[in-house]
Amino acid sequence: MSNRSNDPPESQDSRDLGARIKQEARRLGFDLVGITSPEPPGHLDVYQRWLAAGYHAGMSYLATARARSRRADPRQILPECRSILVAAVNYGPGVVAGDARVAAYALGDDYHHILPARLQRLVTWIEQTVGHPVPHKIYTDTGALLERELAQRAGLGWIGKNTCLIHPQGGSYYLLAEVLLGLELPPDQPFEADRCGSCTRCIEACPTACILPNRTLDARRCLSYLTIEEKGAIPIELRAKVSQWVFGCDICQQVCPWNQRFSRPSADPAWQPRPFLDPPALAGFLALRAGSWRAPLRNSPLERPRRRGLVRNAAIAAGNLRDPKHLPQLIHLLTADPEPLVRAHAAWALGEMSQARQELRQALEDEPDDRVQEEIRLALAKKT
Repeated sequence: MSNRSNDPPESQDSRDLGARIKQEARRLGFDLVGITSPEPPGHLDVYQRWLAAGYHAGMSYLATARARSRRADPRQILPECRSILVAAVNYGPGVVAGDARVAAYALGDDYHHILPARLQRLVTWIEQTVGHPVPHKIYTDTGALLERELAQRAGLGWIGKNTCLIHPQGGSYYLLAEVLLGLELPPDQPFEADRCGSCTRCIEACPTACILPNRTLDARRCLSYLTIEEKGAIPIELRAKVSQWVFGCDICQQVCPWNQRFSRPSADPAWQPRPFLDPPALAGFLALRAGSWRAPLRNSPLERPRRRGLVRNAAIAAGNLRDPKHLPQLIHLLTADPEPLVRAHAAWALGEMSQARQELRQALEDEPDDRVQEEIRLALAKKT
């Protein structure tokens, strides 16, 4: 192995620049930083088989020809790409207890706004440092990249059985972001070890058994997909398994020994819970109204499922909780909400209780939507 002092001057310069870039990225708020090459991903075949099996559910944008080809070769995104910088921020949760559950990454600001802005500042610093513009593309869960594989190749950790990237000293509560750079930088050593070993806690804890043996997920059964991406009705057979999750799910991370031992709450202001979510309360979600629902959630990940999705999820959670204090709100949603999707799930929730039979019968007489009528009939047929 060559001694650094014997490296050619340009190699030393490249190493020095890479180290300085990582230092600046940490100054900008990134906790982990690594560099890899733009070579095609080694596990593309796993991704292709995942798509072919339909495990991507309704996320059809993942399966387009353009998306497939770009994931197969990052240079199709940026032909000048010579290095990929992978950065991660810790969003580790503190103690936020409420009767609604929200994935920890979504308690604060939307990382789609925060991380690209930080990376753009990093790119500006790089261009000022090298003295010329640098071709680049910035992504965070928004482009055709297999970003966890890139993170593993950049030395940031291994991909666990629950599909999350796991860092050996920090766990898996990390958000990833990437910069494709038209700049030659020395790549870091990939993280080769698989430290999950024989542990299967995440697989056993998943309430819907959506974690597959090859470290992928069946999104059709994943609570994160169902509560965020699914735009229609949540399948009846999965509603009880939603428990009190209103947005996302952290179960497979909560049970992971690497998180239980090593994860730490984030001190970054961007990921601290906003007032509406400190703590998350079902009453607040059930009370979201058209025209005003965005106010407490502006620039939050919770904008993605929109009001109809959030209230749908909250109705399911309230039905699972069976707390009579939510009856008035559920009855109001059943009888007065403008969204048939919300009325249908409110009917299901009321069917999980025993105190609203008369309201369900009256709603059946007044309800104009066939799908909601069927939900009401099913609710009335339950033995609570």
